[in-house]
Amino acid sequence: MTATQFAQTAYAAAGAPVRTRRGSEHALFERVTARLIRASDPDAPMTQRAAALHDNRQLWITLATDLASDGNALPQGLRAQLFYLAEFSLLHSSKALRDPAAIADLIDVNKAVMRGLDGKVDAA
Repeated sequence: MTATQFAQTAYAAAGAPVRTRRGSEHALFERVTARLIRASDPDAPMTQRAAALHDNRQLWITLATDLASDGNALPQGLRAQLFYLAEFSLLHSSKALRDPAAIADLIDVNKAVMRGLDGKVDAA
């Protein structure tokens, strides 16, 4: 490797954004939700819908596992609310596998979580 190539690779990662944990969680929700949106098209192939729902389930399983851990620092009430959303998302995925229109509910839940991660929660 030449010095120029070494310098290019050494500094290539510097252009990548530095993210907070919340920012990383938001980016993950954003990617998974975008896949759900594409899969909600009634003409989308079943394989695309199944893959998007699988990714969403994995996201919520991971989140629920973290919420249930003793080391989770979120307030107990928020943990309970998020755990309920995880349970809903996991159960609703079966319905969404059969009916692409049901994916809209999962998208809404994910978008609400993203607003929360952004600090843009409505006080209603």
